[in-house]
Amino acid sequence: MHKASKIISRFSALSLLFLLGGCNMIVMAPSGDIAVQQRDLIVISTVLMLLIIVPVILMTLYFAWKYRASNTDAKYNPEWHHSTRLEVMIWSAPLVIIIALGAVTWISTHKLDPFRPLDRVDAKTPLAENVKPLEVDVVAMDWKWLFIYPDQGIATVNELAAPVNVPINFKITATSVMNSFYVPALAGQIYAMPGMQTKLAAVINKAGEYEGFSANYSGPGFSGMRFKFHGLDQAGFDQWVQKAKTDGTALNTDTYLKLEKPSQREPARLFASFQDGLFGKILNMCATPGKMCTDAMMMIDMKGGAGKESQENREKLQQNAAPIDEYGTPNQADYFGQEASTKSDAAPKAATSDDNSMPGMDMSGSKPAQSSNGN
Repeated sequence: MHKASKIISRFSALSLLFLLGGCNMIVMAPSGDIAVQQRDLIVISTVLMLLIIVPVILMTLYFAWKYRASNTDAKYNPEWHHSTRLEVMIWSAPLVIIIALGAVTWISTHKLDPFRPLDRVDAKTPLAENVKPLEVDVVAMDWKWLFIYPDQGIATVNELAAPVNVPINFKITATSVMNSFYVPALAGQIYAMPGMQTKLAAVINKAGEYEGFSANYSGPGFSGMRFKFHGLDQAGFDQWVQKAKTDGTALNTDTYLKLEKPSQREPARLFASFQDGLFGKILNMCATPGKMCTDAMMMIDMKGGAGKESQENREKLQQNAAPIDEYGTPNQADYFGQEASTKSDAAPKAATSDDNSMPGMDMSGSKPAQSSNGN
């Protein structure tokens, strides 16, 4: 019985190794220089920490074995309480490791700043002065990705391409909730937030097809919020752009407003053109006709406001609530159909209390506010 259990345990261990052999360790074997430097940072940090962890584990096992109860030859000294030499070793080694980790972290934090322009293509190739970066505007939507190429005049949904060894400047924002733009082979994840712009400078060094996805939960369509990233040679990238111009449709206002509505597992689409200033309008939350752009409102505020005459701006700045779950959210029928809305209304909901409102305020918006004394 004992032999059988040992055989089963060994077989289980081998099976686990076979399963791990099928894992895609893309983070540790990336294809972009920024991701390679981040991989190296992980390795260096891990090795530095293991310089302390491994000896501590080994010494723990050694002392447990040497000073076991059955070892009568081990020296027993119950009066021992201090050793200067041991104290120096215990404190100096971790201190050196912490200083080394701090130095590595400080240098890497500035060197791998996503807003920092690239100064090299890879570890052996500095960036030439006359190289023009590829500009890509990224928009996280519910639940898909919109990519705008301002210099090429095209746009895509859930498909991204770039020539190898050419710097890429990403400008990233979102239309509703916070998301995270992540292509593990290219660089680390960067958050996408509505009304805000983040940036990422990166480069892909090997041709191939890579996986991109959202790394931040954003609702029921989150799991399908994936896209393909194609690393192409310059000729292949030019052909891809030409295909978008030939086969794609126009991303006009009506098309964008339909695209902005929540949808799940959206197929890849190509657009031969897009309306001027689309990314700026999305960033400033005024892609919908009739809405005031936030940068225009900030300009008014910077000048001291517009007085009572600005009351009409309030409606222009209000945004329609888009549903992010399946349980009776506003405008459910408009986005997913009446059947889905009826089904979600019948779903169980969390218990609520009428006492959640502050005195004098009704947080639900379903009835006029009342004062705390009931008058």
